[in-house]
Amino acid sequence: MAQGYMGKVLWVDLAAGTTAEEMIPDEVYEKVLSGMGLAAWLLFREIPKDADPMGPENVLGLVSGLLTGTGAQMAGRWMAVGKSPLTGGWGDANGGGQFAPAIKRAGYDGIFFKGKAAKPVYLSIIDGKAELKDAGHLWGLDTVETEARLREESGKKNLEVACIGPAGEKRSLLAGIVTDKARIAARSGLGAVMGSKNLKAVALAGKTKIEAHDAETIGKLSKRFAKFVVSGDRAAGFMGPRVIRGIAKFMRISPLGFGAGGPAIPMTFRAFGTIVTNVMSSEMGDSPVKNWKGVGMSDFPMSTHSSKLSPDRIIARQQKRYHCYSCPIGCGGVLELTGHTRFGLGETHKPEYETCSSFGSLILNNDLDAIFYINDLLNRAGMDTIGAGAAVAFAMECREQGIITRDDAGGLELTWGNAEAAIELVKKMIAREGIGDLLADGTKRAAARIGKGSAALAMQAGGQDLPMHDGRLDPGFAVAYSMEPTPARHTNYCYMYLELFALHKIFPGVPAVDMVYKKSSRLSTKDRELGLSAASKFLQIVNGAGSCLFAAHCGPAYPLIPYLNAATGWNKEPQEYLEMGERAQHLRQAFNIKHGKTPARDFKLPDRAVGEPPLTSGPLKGIRVPSEELNNNFARAMGWDASGRPLAARLRALGLDQVAEEMEK
Repeated sequence: MAQGYMGKVLWVDLAAGTTAEEMIPDEVYEKVLSGMGLAAWLLFREIPKDADPMGPENVLGLVSGLLTGTGAQMAGRWMAVGKSPLTGGWGDANGGGQFAPAIKRAGYDGIFFKGKAAKPVYLSIIDGKAELKDAGHLWGLDTVETEARLREESGKKNLEVACIGPAGEKRSLLAGIVTDKARIAARSGLGAVMGSKNLKAVALAGKTKIEAHDAETIGKLSKRFAKFVVSGDRAAGFMGPRVIRGIAKFMRISPLGFGAGGPAIPMTFRAFGTIVTNVMSSEMGDSPVKNWKGVGMSDFPMSTHSSKLSPDRIIARQQKRYHCYSCPIGCGGVLELTGHTRFGLGETHKPEYETCSSFGSLILNNDLDAIFYINDLLNRAGMDTIGAGAAVAFAMECREQGIITRDDAGGLELTWGNAEAAIELVKKMIAREGIGDLLADGTKRAAARIGKGSAALAMQAGGQDLPMHDGRLDPGFAVAYSMEPTPARHTNYCYMYLELFALHKIFPGVPAVDMVYKKSSRLSTKDRELGLSAASKFLQIVNGAGSCLFAAHCGPAYPLIPYLNAATGWNKEPQEYLEMGERAQHLRQAFNIKHGKTPARDFKLPDRAVGEPPLTSGPLKGIRVPSEELNNNFARAMGWDASGRPLAARLRALGLDQVAEEMEK
């Protein structure tokens, strides 16, 4: 029966060189959906609690979502999952591009790898035939070269490739997994796990049909959503992007806050992509500055610094917009830089906001050409730009405070804003040479090796470096960074996201949602952590569907629940889907507890990130985030104890009896 999902996964034993299919019962999908939920279900079962993240007992999974390939729009995300070598707990990374439908066209909802190959290999699944092939000739190639070589060798125009570059091969804990030359599932260090297994790539070219229960309804829903996206273009034409940016700059707010569920998201992202906030985020205190101790208005002022990274300057070099699978927005972009930079770059992908901030305001660099070059280096190496930028900022502050010397840095003058030094340091990190070897596993491990009080300068949670959104501006981010199963992630929730999600319209009548919102649809001043807990569950529905965070930001205009009912034929109520998301979230959190990780102990934010001591000037002047209180409120709302352990009674109420037994141990 057509239900959107494929009903099976593929297990690959790299040590034995064998593959085996596992049929997944329908009731599993009805409990946790596909995508992230299915991955959590399987990995909680399969990975023993003492497993070394870089050892053969760890499992690396690549999963697609339930809506992918059904005709639903903005449902082209895929996820890498496994035990994270960065945090020692649950790890996941979200990627876009065209790889998600390729997993399902190969016949599976997910592909899971265990063991370790004796030599470099890649998995090929072409027209239903799965086999491990020698990758010796690919080892050492960057991600762009690897993809091109595999396409050429296969002769398949529809071949989709997920691969690691030199960073993953050298097992940098900042390594991610790359598709489409630059779409990187970057976080949790899962590229290092792939490298530890001697797995260079996964190459897929299948023709399995992906069938939905009610394709006609999905088509109608998609047509309606497409009209909503185009309405954003009309709004942009009426007001003009410059007018919107000017208003936002004057008010010191993000343009994404213009109306929950309105056309602001598709309008701004179609026009610019995530870089739309490059300037205003620095001005309003959203972008961390000078390794989280500076103030954008004074340390990275618009007049001389942040304006040089403006979206206009970047879009001027954009050759074409880049769309992930089934996405009408197209927030990505391909730049043509031939003759326009001193680095000899030609065609390259547009840097995201996170990259521009981590190599802009975070290190006080206003050299846009250098950011283009660093972005290209890291995409080809398969390394997380957030983690890499955080490592450079950490090293610069260590140099400023005399913790490391110029000789320690291999002769580099690591002063704030020194773009050339940042470039050379990134190259050293990719090659794991000198100080680059020290930094290639993130700031927590670098600080542990350096000592001398440097741990206070490592802006990380649980080993993962913090993203480029400041929890002192929006404390919802601070909760997400320290309480989610994968810490230090900006793609979860914050108070502003709650405005955009408009959950009371998606889950009407659900007390845990309704009481957070007033009739005006504005957030109330109390019980916000209850709202964050609802968002946490909601986003696991999004991840189970394979949908995009930016689709969720469109609020009820994105028909997530109607899409799921049409794809599966379940006809479930919104509350039932919220419980599916809750199960997935409890599974991910229970995985952490099983592996000895609790948010209260292991994911605590650095003092500086919560305003201890508070800044003395700028938009965040005097702000202290009451993180312990907020985290306790969030844990209570989630049905966890204060340490973050899911309560057995709630697990049993959701039908997770075996997980409850594990927690009781």
